[in-house]
Amino acid sequence: MFDGILTKIFGSRNNRLVKAYRRRVAQINKLEPELKKLTDDQLKAKTQEFRDRLQKGETLDDLLPEAFAVVREASTRVLGMRHFDVQMIGGMVLNDGKIAEMSTGEGKTLTATLAVYLNALPGKGVHVVTVNDYLASRDAKWMGQLYEWLGLSVGVILSNEQDPAVKRAAYAADITYGTNNEFGFDYLRDNMEYEPGNRRQRPLNYAIVDEVDSILIDEARTPLIISGPAEDNIELYQAMDQIPALLTRQKGEKEPGDYWVDEKQHQVYLSDQGHETVEKIFTERGLITNGRSLYSPQNIMLMHHLIAALKAHTLFQRDKEYVVQNGEVIIVDEFTGRLMPGRRWSDGIHQAVEAKEHVKVQQETMTMASITFQNYFRMYDKLSGMTGTADTEAYEFQDIYGLETVVIPTNRPMIRVDQQDKVFKTAKEKYDAIVKDVKDCYSRGEPVLVGTTSIENSELLSHLMEKEGIPHNVLNAKQHEREAQIVAEAGRPGAVTIATNMAGRGTDIVLGGSISKVVDTIRHDESLTEEQKKAKIDEEKAAWQKVHEQVVKSGGLRIIGSERHESRRIDNQLRGRSGRQGDPGSTCFYLSMEDNLLKIFGGDRMKAMATHLKLEEGIPIESKMLSRMIENAQRKVEARNYDIRKQLLEFDDVQNDQRHEIYKVRNEILDSQDLSESVREMRHGFYSDLVRQYVPAETVEDQWDLDGLTSTLRSEWAVNLDTKAWMEEDESRTDEDLEQKVLDEADRVYNEKVELVGADAWNGFCRSVLLQVLDQTWRQHISALDLLRQGIFLRGYAQKQPKQEYKKEAFSMFEELLDLTREGVVRILMQVQIQMPEEAEEAEHEATEEAQRQVDAAQASQAEFTSLTAPENEPEAQEATVDDIAFAGVGRNDPCPCGSGKKFKDCHGKLN
Repeated sequence: MFDGILTKIFGSRNNRLVKAYRRRVAQINKLEPELKKLTDDQLKAKTQEFRDRLQKGETLDDLLPEAFAVVREASTRVLGMRHFDVQMIGGMVLNDGKIAEMSTGEGKTLTATLAVYLNALPGKGVHVVTVNDYLASRDAKWMGQLYEWLGLSVGVILSNEQDPAVKRAAYAADITYGTNNEFGFDYLRDNMEYEPGNRRQRPLNYAIVDEVDSILIDEARTPLIISGPAEDNIELYQAMDQIPALLTRQKGEKEPGDYWVDEKQHQVYLSDQGHETVEKIFTERGLITNGRSLYSPQNIMLMHHLIAALKAHTLFQRDKEYVVQNGEVIIVDEFTGRLMPGRRWSDGIHQAVEAKEHVKVQQETMTMASITFQNYFRMYDKLSGMTGTADTEAYEFQDIYGLETVVIPTNRPMIRVDQQDKVFKTAKEKYDAIVKDVKDCYSRGEPVLVGTTSIENSELLSHLMEKEGIPHNVLNAKQHEREAQIVAEAGRPGAVTIATNMAGRGTDIVLGGSISKVVDTIRHDESLTEEQKKAKIDEEKAAWQKVHEQVVKSGGLRIIGSERHESRRIDNQLRGRSGRQGDPGSTCFYLSMEDNLLKIFGGDRMKAMATHLKLEEGIPIESKMLSRMIENAQRKVEARNYDIRKQLLEFDDVQNDQRHEIYKVRNEILDSQDLSESVREMRHGFYSDLVRQYVPAETVEDQWDLDGLTSTLRSEWAVNLDTKAWMEEDESRTDEDLEQKVLDEADRVYNEKVELVGADAWNGFCRSVLLQVLDQTWRQHISALDLLRQGIFLRGYAQKQPKQEYKKEAFSMFEELLDLTREGVVRILMQVQIQMPEEAEEAEHEATEEAQRQVDAAQASQAEFTSLTAPENEPEAQEATVDDIAFAGVGRNDPCPCGSGKKFKDCHGKLN
């Protein structure tokens, strides 16, 4: 209550910030008349002037009023768009490293140019992060005209196979546009390179994240992972795909059946009965041997594959979570509705879905490098973002990223009407009501956008519209190529558009339809003179104005939501398509008690209320209390998703500290001209530890194992030293003398190799060895950490804190990683044999002859086996090949008939 009184007296923090920014806008506006008098060349020269002033000690904050005024004037001349005062406020919010919440249609793309230009002046690079390649290309081309006119360079990185040289040039530009995925992947790729010149990115200076809530919150639950091939379990996935059909699903957790699906937690659990059923099925099918338990160590992976198959059949629905295109399973982003080619679910889920859909099952992968979006974007020296819907997640932005959210006022008052939710008893009644509403709008010429939560629902509504004879467009991941065209037409009189969340990002629906493409075509028509172009454009604009006024009179754009999304932000994005720049419009959500959100998260109270209100068929209830309950259900989901993201981040923070350390060492290796000192430290550290294994410090000679030390040094570590004899030569020698002698001998062996090869060539070899061993141990370490994280929660049963235990174990494993890296490097460098060119040729010749001998022997064995298996009364069969007789019909992964114990593909099948 006291806080409310203070807010009334002093205004909220948001109001105070906006007020302070308005005072600076007044300063910028005062500069406008002077800048208008400048010629184009004089205005362009301001960029170099600003850079010179920065060199002399002025700060970006000192330059801000003039720089913003210059950008506004340049934009007016180049793009024909003058920044509104509220856009100036947005630019200042972005420059201060905050999040600017600006309503749809307020011009976020243009707003960003202010902060981008100012922060690009020092030449350290500015990254503008978008949600997809289309927006990255569009914005780089559109706003790039302004930057290049002012003398700044612009690059764009795309997720298709871009040439590395093109990418390096894009990153070297003053301003770089790209997607969040590609920026993150390039960071990981740079830390897997083996040549310093192959790295793409510069140090991370400043980023503006467009649609910041989508990137830093919605996508933050899934880390970026670069994978490599792992073991081949394709047949096992196909075998497991048949099992779910043989099991009975439980209706509730305590009901009879084999397994229970917890839709809320997105998990599948086997019941006691299910364990018995599965064990019986596995035994019958030969997947486990008689007498073995389902949970024997060798059968643990079978359970992992079974759970993946059950999830694929129960929790992953076609045309909702994924689509099948060209024989591939492609994930659909649950928040944007867009396809995500190249992205795959982990833990075998993707392979299980491929087996379910009977498409080619791709090989399993192992993690080679990974990072979360949270940890990637927190590496920037300065970070800011913009979106139309950040306020509901303001706490998370502040808590995880340290980003304050500032709500920017609209340029014109918002007059859109947001109607009360209409809740029906069944989904059929809801869809009938939606069709009726759309029909009414269509008859009055009012454009309608119907929002759905999945491709499946969008196609269902499309079918219902077709039955009613209502012409419409469908925009979902299957029609993403037509997105720009559909959105351009969505504001025309009577236009009906059914869309997934795709229509909620980076697009403006203009009342009367967009004429920008028509105007561009006229402007680029070389057959017309400038006067003819102007006359034609004026004519098109006059015709558009009539259509625009017609749509405004009909009520503007009508938004119909067919279901509430799990997050209030996504609902707000859909609403935000209407009412841009003071346009009229209306919104309404149609819900049913069968909707997933109400069914899973609504709770018993909502069901009781529905029973109490006695919902009648076809008659909706519109109740503020019910709307609040629905909002509370959404809050529950948001809180749960926040916990998932926070937990992911807390665990990844441990790996992140280690990642920074490994990547720092890696970059030092890449940038170092001379690695001899680093290698010497590793060598000395290793041999000292080795000596101390056999000759512990502060022990008597009776406890020393000099024979064991001598044997190990000779057989494994290329040091031929009889430690016992050396110690007996002089009784005054101590264990420290022995340690030093071993180090000297190791140095001698090592230095002989360096002299033989040459310091420069050896340095290059060392770099390659260091990087390869470091990468290999790091990959193994990442896999080990993933496994540790999956099982660490069981420590809670022992009254231990899983997070603390994870930190402790991870630190211990990291120390082990460093030891393994050191050992691996020393082993290769000490054991490597140096050969002169003529010796290498001779060795290669001998190896070729030996390989040929092995092939001849194998073929002789094969011929003998063939003759033994051929019928005696058919002499011609004795000369038959492997394809003709002995191995006909043998599968690639079947045991080889020769009895070697190997798979056919690795034995006679390989020879064949």
